[in-house]
Amino acid sequence: MFNKRWFRVLVLLVFVPLGWFSVGQMTRPHSAEAQSHYEDIRLFTDVLSIVRKSYVEDIDMKDLIYGAINGMLASLDPHSSFMPPDVYKEMKVDTRGEFGGLGIEITIKNGILTIVSPIEDTPAYRAGLQAGDQIVKIEDHFTKDISIMDAVKLMRGPKGSKLTITIMRDSFGKPQDFLLVREIIKIRSVKSRTLENGYGYVRLVQFQERSSDDLEAALKELRKQNDGSLKGLVLDLRNNPGGLLDQAVKVSDTFLADGLIVYTDGREEGSRMEFSAHPKGTEDDYPMVVLINGGSASASEIVSGALQDRERAIIMGTQSFGKGSVQTIIPLSDDSGLRLTTARYYTPRGTSIQARGITPDIVVSQVELKKVEDGDHFREKDLKNHIETSDSKGEVTVDPDLPKFDLESSDRSDYQLMRALDLLKGLYIFKELKSPAA
Repeated sequence: MFNKRWFRVLVLLVFVPLGWFSVGQMTRPHSAEAQSHYEDIRLFTDVLSIVRKSYVEDIDMKDLIYGAINGMLASLDPHSSFMPPDVYKEMKVDTRGEFGGLGIEITIKNGILTIVSPIEDTPAYRAGLQAGDQIVKIEDHFTKDISIMDAVKLMRGPKGSKLTITIMRDSFGKPQDFLLVREIIKIRSVKSRTLENGYGYVRLVQFQERSSDDLEAALKELRKQNDGSLKGLVLDLRNNPGGLLDQAVKVSDTFLADGLIVYTDGREEGSRMEFSAHPKGTEDDYPMVVLINGGSASASEIVSGALQDRERAIIMGTQSFGKGSVQTIIPLSDDSGLRLTTARYYTPRGTSIQARGITPDIVVSQVELKKVEDGDHFREKDLKNHIETSDSKGEVTVDPDLPKFDLESSDRSDYQLMRALDLLKGLYIFKELKSPAA
């Protein structure tokens, strides 16, 4: 069941005491394993001493320690990292949805700095950067073996300043330069609108501190626009790089009345945690389609995995990113921070999506849609002496009190969204056909 104490440890900004090991025990080993650990630490201190004494230039001790910590964490996995005080401060600002930079989520994939997804309405998004793009250079700095934190430092800067990044994409014959202008990135985490009468659309850009509250407000407004209820909903998680675990749980809980949402498991005692849904505030059981793609990661995969396993929604799109690990944020004594992978998360059916991703129920690749004219077809009404229809049977009447909504041009060219809407309409029609006549 839900454990509030451990939930606080894994989710937001975690404050734990340091000193996880005893220095006294390290200096007096009592076993072969302890002796080996002691010798490893002595090796580190020997190298540190040699560098301080003999390196060609004088190096600040803190820089050496920071560098050593960086190297240690970089050797673990792409998501564990050390954050100096300035980066740690920026990270805390990021979760509130406002920060300076370009607007991209990045990771290290096969040793290459790679874009997980561009964030909507940011310089990177408007420039056409895509999930899977490889960042070859940042200005004059080649990114081979660069850490994520160092890359973030290079890409962030004052509003209005320019930055050139060099991108390699599968469709490129050679790397191409993109000139971007930094902005203060203010992310509106939830966007919504009515697609057609009764059919709502919610786009979740990123999981931030207020995402679940914003989702609740958006759904309330959609119901208001549609005479108090919805026939179906498209939840768009495409290119959503994730965010806060507690928000992923709350968003899932919005659509589930009970049962397991996600659980985590790791080496530490107490790392096994389960998060379950509650009946209070649950949305009506209208049909849902969740859209995902290769840029859907982490918290997005928690939500889509929970709704898929619990058979609450149909997942449509392409394979998600596959980030199935949980990072704990640990403040350190000098206002720096540690981001450490401490657990894996699992969908309700016990599936780990780490390095696999969520497989859609219906695979739909994004394609470019172009309008094709119907042409001048010969029809029954064009035949000589055709029979006219004199009665009004079959005419469609429209409730004058129900608002009429038109699809935006961007919606009509979004193939995945149109497939999702068609599926919702089909499900609703089938449900009406199956319903007993009044």
